Amino acid sequence: MARTKRKVNPVLPVSVPTEKLQRVYHAGGYVRLSVEDSGRPGADTIVTQRELVQSYIESQQDLELYAFYCDNGRTGTNFDRPEFERLMDDVRTGKVDCIVVKDLSRFGRNYQETGNYLERIFPLLGVRFIAVNDNFDTLTAERTQDGYIVPLKNIMNAVYSKDISRKILPSLASKQQRGEFIGSWAAYGYRKCEENRHQIEPDPETAPVVREIFSMRLTGISYKKIARTLNGREIPSPGRYLCLIGAAKCECYANSRWTVTAVKNILTSEVYLGHMVQGRKRSGFSEGLKPYQAPESEWVIVRDTHEPLVDEDTFRTVQQMAEQASRTYQERLGRYDGLGKIPNILRGLVYCADCKRPLVRYKSVTNNGKNLYYVYICPSHTADLSSCPKKYFHEMKLIEILWDALQREIALAEDMDKLVRQYSHSAKSVSQEAAVKREIAAAKQALDRAKMLYDSLYQNYADKLMTEREYTEMKRQYRADMDRAQARLDELERHQQERRRQTTENPWLTACGQFKEEQALTEAMAHALIERVEVDGKNHVSITLRYRDEYRALLQLLEAEGKVMSA
Repeated sequence: MARTKRKVNPVLPVSVPTEKLQRVYHAGGYVRLSVEDSGRPGADTIVTQRELVQSYIESQQDLELYAFYCDNGRTGTNFDRPEFERLMDDVRTGKVDCIVVKDLSRFGRNYQETGNYLERIFPLLGVRFIAVNDNFDTLTAERTQDGYIVPLKNIMNAVYSKDISRKILPSLASKQQRGEFIGSWAAYGYRKCEENRHQIEPDPETAPVVREIFSMRLTGISYKKIARTLNGREIPSPGRYLCLIGAAKCECYANSRWTVTAVKNILTSEVYLGHMVQGRKRSGFSEGLKPYQAPESEWVIVRDTHEPLVDEDTFRTVQQMAEQASRTYQERLGRYDGLGKIPNILRGLVYCADCKRPLVRYKSVTNNGKNLYYVYICPSHTADLSSCPKKYFHEMKLIEILWDALQREIALAEDMDKLVRQYSHSAKSVSQEAAVKREIAAAKQALDRAKMLYDSLYQNYADKLMTEREYTEMKRQYRADMDRAQARLDELERHQQERRRQTTENPWLTACGQFKEEQALTEAMAHALIERVEVDGKNHVSITLRYRDEYRALLQLLEAEGKVMSA
């Protein structure tokens, strides 16, 4: 029996739509340097990177600069960088839809994470990425089934970083063993010698401050009071001093103040005895490990390498005072255990409205050890009375305020849920849902047809029912039909899911609904519904609830449908 001739679908001409106006991207310029910007002419500095990126953006008609994001002194081997996080926040909120960097290595040297951003995250967010010196632009870059043609360069960046790390480490270790200073900045109270940068000497400006700190501690003054005294006299903290002399350019140091930790670090460091102490922080990058704090047994200590600032007796006496204070603290730890403990259900949620630091939950015992309660205090005010207004807020009062706010939120969600159910059963909503389902069914049918035609092509070609040229052209056409059908189906399903997420599957309604039977504030409820709580100097409480965008979207929909009852 003769084989039935398969029907060959002719290739129809495709009309090309008129070009739309050129899209203008809101560009975020990102610059990064692994070490503090030295500012040396000709070096790869933050300034030169910024100038290159800005010049490129200004030269492109389809780019408009939104903002610059600068991570100075941040490694490229991971993406834990504050300015990069700020950039991604602006990307997620739609303020930035294009990222411009000098080259791929400035963006990141970890090829896995860099590739994840380029291949998955940025396409998902609709973000264009440009590396100027690498001539790489995701808008025009060649993309295969396996992704963009850039993984090799990312791998080379990562390998280069690890290779440099492996080569440098032995040399640095040898210098440490010889007592040579290898750090970026000398310890507070010292400075690098002009004639030999691997040696340190007393700094005339800060050495007297170190001696005074030891003297104050010898008289029994607490760490906290020492910090307050130094701040009260406006003596620059170690970080701020580095900024003032131009040694450090990180903005985070510019306004730093003396803290208990800074005072403790000085009073416990043997560097002030004239001994070189190094190797306290180790880098494990060449082995694929994160930097870590080495135990004291692994520190590299070389004695008598520079002029001491305090004598041995003074230093040992201060250490004994610290040990005694630690023993006293340990003895007091279990003193009121009989009163029990109240779980910290607001952990990580409560902040100072003035300095933005997390408030500290402070245990307080009164009435001769009979009454136990907790209060929230500001660590900035505790360390320096003038740095931030006083905070002293009782935890139970705060819990009452939050419970009242969440009860109202849950009640509002219940009312909104009833309106959503009414809306979802309305004739208009049912009709819209049915129309979307019909469109999805039609898109699936179109996709199945395109796949069937595509799959039948080769057999037609093998049966010599078409020429090789016809086969190639029709294969391209059917492939394009499949892509368009799949894109249309994805769009419809995404629209359907977004509509459900806006109404019947709204995350705000879901989150509130699971706590409507609760009789008191719980840890799970607090963390599920509250994003942040701030307390100011006048004990005013500001509550930021979660799912605000989802709530507003639902409210807008219901208002548009005339379903919200007038207040």
